[in-house]
Amino acid sequence: MMLTLSKIKTARRQLTLLSGLSLCALTASATELNSQSLDQKLRMKLTHHNISQVTPPPPQSPALVALGRNLFFEKEISGRRNMSCSTCHSPMLGSADGQSQSRGQGAIGLGPARRQKADEFFQFLPRNTPSLWNRGVKQWTTMFWDGRLGGTPETGFFSPAGADTPQTFSSALAAFAIMPVTPDEEMRGFPGQLDVFGQVNEMNELGNEDFIQIWDLVTARVTNHDGYNDLLADAFPDIPESELDISHISEALGAFMTDEFTALNSPFDRYLKGNNKALSRQAKRGALLFYGRANCVKCHSGALQTDLDFHNIAAPQVGTGRGDAAPLDIGRGAITENPADNFKFRTPSLRNIELEAPYFHNGAFAKLSDAVRHHLDPQASLANYDASQIEPELAGMFVNDADTINTLLTTRSPKLSISGAPLSEREINQILAFLSALTDPDSLNKLDIVPDNLPSGLTLAD
Repeated sequence: MMLTLSKIKTARRQLTLLSGLSLCALTASATELNSQSLDQKLRMKLTHHNISQVTPPPPQSPALVALGRNLFFEKEISGRRNMSCSTCHSPMLGSADGQSQSRGQGAIGLGPARRQKADEFFQFLPRNTPSLWNRGVKQWTTMFWDGRLGGTPETGFFSPAGADTPQTFSSALAAFAIMPVTPDEEMRGFPGQLDVFGQVNEMNELGNEDFIQIWDLVTARVTNHDGYNDLLADAFPDIPESELDISHISEALGAFMTDEFTALNSPFDRYLKGNNKALSRQAKRGALLFYGRANCVKCHSGALQTDLDFHNIAAPQVGTGRGDAAPLDIGRGAITENPADNFKFRTPSLRNIELEAPYFHNGAFAKLSDAVRHHLDPQASLANYDASQIEPELAGMFVNDADTINTLLTTRSPKLSISGAPLSEREINQILAFLSALTDPDSLNKLDIVPDNLPSGLTLAD
């Protein structure tokens, strides 16, 4: 039977369609295989580095959390009644304050907008405010950039208070909670400065080392307020109010911070639970670099991406510096008094890292991408560092003489290295995609944790 021209054309179209469908099927199949291969490689890396799900802290007492929530925003516990924990650890700013170095007493406002108040005496706090994310997780046993506070109930606790450090804390986070109230430049206030009502601040003539006296006065500020009577009774039903001390205040603050700032529902967490679709292909490739050629895992190990150890990464010596070494900040070396520890700082966790700008112990880098690039090539980073990206009043405060730069570079951690060829811009972007996948979306909006008012009657606004 003869085929008409029309039938021949129709047959050709059908063959072309079938071929196209076959090609699409083959392409989809290849993509699926590539995706499976990517996941297999990544899961092998994670297994090799013992990366598993983080065990969350146990549930906190609702009564303790309720008390701690009010205390966290309570200005009554600062000497001048003008600051609270949330001044520097804002739930709206990644549990920090968005400043390279924090402004404490003598300043007004919140976050990056905080500035010196008129002609009040003011000085910058020497370091960048660390975040609070996941500090209640069991393995987190040291606090501060230099590790000057820490411990466990089993081993005991240490702090700048020395022998006066209470030993009844349930965690290092609870122990940490009572420290910011003691320094004059943080929450206590400088000598001669009145409180917000124009009254004498009974704490400001004490010294920074008068821990017990300061803590007793802070406790009295809370227990003497009728607005806290029910909250205290609910949180500590078996303890008479007269027997409450600073450790009870700190336990409540620790319970609140553990409850509200535990962030373990990131795309990476979901991937660790077995969901291969939780990470994008770009994030997976970034993770392979992170746990592979880029060697980030050498310091940012474990499921929280920190070894909780101290390393010299040749961070720019920018800003005010700290202590006797100023304008330098020698970090861990000032605590151990071992020169081998100079310029070492604690490895930060990378959870919610994209919420915590600026970066490093002194907020040297405004952008996460620049902080990553510094790790990849510290020498080039120091040579090209732009000190104008820190707080305006500190701009230009960069100790970059040849001796300092040489010391930073020659004593930097040997773990700060790349295997093989330098990373390309595409690969750096892949690492940034992985870091973004460490953000818990529940952390993006914490406005609901701010109370409507405070038991003391003080205002929440600055």
